[in-house]
Order: sequence, then structure tokens, then C-alpha cells
Amino acid sequence: MIMETVLGTISATTGTMVGNLHIEQGPPRAGDLTASIGNTPLLRLARIEDLYGLPQAVELYAKAEYANPGGSVKDRAALYMIRDGEMRGALTHDKIILDASSGNTGIAYAMIGASLGYRVEICLPESASAERKRLLRLYGASIVITPTAEGTDGAIVEARRRYTENPARYFYPDQYNNPANWLAHFYSTGPEIWEQTEGRITHFVSVVGTSGTLMGTARRLREYKAGIAIVEVQPDSAFHGLEGMKHMESAIVPGIYEPGLADYTLAMETEDAQAMTRTLARYEGVLTGPSGGAGVLASVRVARTLSAGVIVTILPDDGSRSLQESFWDAEDGE
Repeated sequence: MIMETVLGTISATTGTMVGNLHIEQGPPRAGDLTASIGNTPLLRLARIEDLYGLPQAVELYAKAEYANPGGSVKDRAALYMIRDGEMRGALTHDKIILDASSGNTGIAYAMIGASLGYRVEICLPESASAERKRLLRLYGASIVITPTAEGTDGAIVEARRRYTENPARYFYPDQYNNPANWLAHFYSTGPEIWEQTEGRITHFVSVVGTSGTLMGTARRLREYKAGIAIVEVQPDSAFHGLEGMKHMESAIVPGIYEPGLADYTLAMETEDAQAMTRTLARYEGVLTGPSGGAGVLASVRVARTLSAGVIVTILPDDGSRSLQESFWDAEDGE
């Protein structure tokens, strides 16, 4: 099987890039910020296994994407989209990087932009956390605030409008429709998980926003072993509090999203995900955001249906980006 993309041709057998966008990310080089993106730790959640009474032959792991220099999994995709723009000649230093974001991709663009000398403009919902807004400004990005009620869809519409009105001014990577988004995970996240589990992974569980992490990682893992089960996690309704996640039935569906790729989809309640986020901090010493809590809780639910298995999920970001949110103050069981 051969998959054609605007970036080149990928062999689904070998993963070899025939085009020109395969960024080798080895050990960080002194002074090179972008080379420190990727190669994040894979954490065994042994205390969660015990706390929830999971079968002894089930192993639960979480990939700590908050260890990226920009604090989230989105560093990977932002780097690939920027490098793709440079390679195609679409991104030059006289253009502004423009995109819509719920926060993390915008922060990644801003961090990398500051390192490489690019200006960045991010369309962001008003509901984005104060910490995310502050980080964007600290990295020098301009922020265009869009209505809370419109969510990330409103930010997308505004970014498209700005680009359409002045295309010469902007480089618009459009993370929701750019194949470089999922290719970042095809070439980095997937191989890392395979190596870190020594090929023993049986289930990959991922929340979806742009869906790039799920699309790229799942495709690569299935090249290694076709039988790996893929589990997609979405909010349970259009009106949810899981920042960065999309309820696909009620949202603008990303062009890179392939509905049939996952074996099945789990619906996640906001309060339950937030409770798991607190549990991870208190029992594992892992501070992640609610989307990370959603992935771990979904993994626990999957684990309870198994007698044995190696389950891997993603911790997309650092929980310090939402510390002003009131859910942190709730007690266990509330």
C-alpha cells in the first residue's frame, strides 16, 4: 500500500519518505532548541494499575509529552509544519506564521518561531486558560481572541478569514488540514513508542483534537504490528470542558481526520477526566492537563476488559497550563 500526500510518497511497508520531509530527531545538540523536540519518556503507571485493581498481566503506560521544550505534544507537529513550509518556500522570514489553536500548538509555533526568528499570530478562543495566553505573549506571539461560544471552530474561521484577505502577509500551516501534522507522529511518536515498549504494545489510546497524534502514531504502529488495537477518545458532548479535544459530531472536522482508523471510540465525561488528572498528580506525581487525564481514564476502562496487554496513551501537556481552573480544588470522590 502506498499513501500519497502533498509532502511526498510514504511507503506503508517501510515508512521511507520519498519526498523531502523526514526530519531526523536524534539526541539534542548543544544550542539547538528544535533538536530537543521528541524522545520523550514513557512512564509506567504502576500505582494507577494498583489503585484501579487492573489485572496483573496488564501494563499501563503514558508518554510524557510535557517533556518537550514547549511543554506539549504539539511541539512535534509545529516543527514539522514549519519545516515543511520552509522546504516548499511557502514560509520565509517576511511572512507571519498564522493559525488557529486552543493553546498548545500556538505556544509551540511561538516557541519555535522565537528560536528561528519568525513572527507568529494565533487565533485563540477567549476560553483558553490564562496560562496559555501568558505563554503565547511571553514567546512574542500576537493573539487574536475569538468568542468562547464558538470554541476552536470560531478560531479556525477567523484564521481562514485573515489568510484569505491577505495571503501574501501570512504563512498559514492550517494544523487541522496539514498532513505534516500527522506525519510528525508517523516519523517520531510511533517509532518511539514501538522502541520503548520493545514491540510489546497491544493497545494505543489517544484523545483527539486536530487528530494528528492519533492518525500518525496509529498508522506507524500498525505498520509494525497490524493487530495493535487503536482506541480514540472524544468528549461526550459538544459542551465540554476538555480543552484541546474535539467532539467530532458537532465540530468542524479536521481534514486529516480519518473516522474509520480507530477500532472504536470512547466518550469521555469532563468531570471524570478532571478527577483522573488530580489522581495522576496525587498518586503518580504526574502533572498533566485534563486531556491527559481523559487518555489515562480511557486506558483504565480498556484495561478492565482485558486479561493481559500493554496499553499506551499520551499525556499531551503540562498541567501547570490549567492551574487556575477550579477543578484542581475538588476533593477525591467529588
